[in-house]
Amino acid sequence: MPQGKVTTVPDDGLTTRQRRRQAVLAVHTGPGKGKSTAAFGMALRAWSAGWPVGVFQFVKSQKWKVGEETALKALDGVNGTPVTWHKMGEGWSWIQRAGTERDHAAEAAEGWAQIKRDLAAGTYKFYVLDEFTYPMKWGWVDVADVVATLAGRPGTQHVVITGRDAHPDLIEAADLVTEMTKIKHPMDAGRKGQQGIEW
Repeated sequence: MPQGKVTTVPDDGLTTRQRRRQAVLAVHTGPGKGKSTAAFGMALRAWSAGWPVGVFQFVKSQKWKVGEETALKALDGVNGTPVTWHKMGEGWSWIQRAGTERDHAAEAAEGWAQIKRDLAAGTYKFYVLDEFTYPMKWGWVDVADVVATLAGRPGTQHVVITGRDAHPDLIEAADLVTEMTKIKHPMDAGRKGQQGIEW
């Protein structure tokens, strides 16, 4: 798709303006770094367009502070555009502590229930469901319910979902799917994550 030119235009009677206003479901998946970073970049664009933004972070601790959270929270209300940030996790997805799985599952289910309420109410114009592929993968949230809810969301609410191992049904339902691949990573050489790069 060089220079943003589409390869085919469906014969559905939509105007160019209508095509520019269709809701988008995006999925950022794959083993590489940058899935959430790209989603938060989209959230900045949404905020700049004056769209209310809702960020829902799954499987990340309330204690874990990331730079994007600080930046987007600072923009909350600026120019009248709200940004709301929710965390539904107890800790990193790859550090599941024995005996806490039920709590994680319950928090993920409640997070998804809140998203469904917000979608039905049209609370936000742009949603970031950060690391939401994991609750689906682990069976904490029903994939069929997610796909059906997102397909039937009212209005032009845009949604971006991040995380590895996106379910094939989610990929099929999405309008935009990007797979982040890893060529090299500093951690492969024993280096640690650092502020300003990883968070």
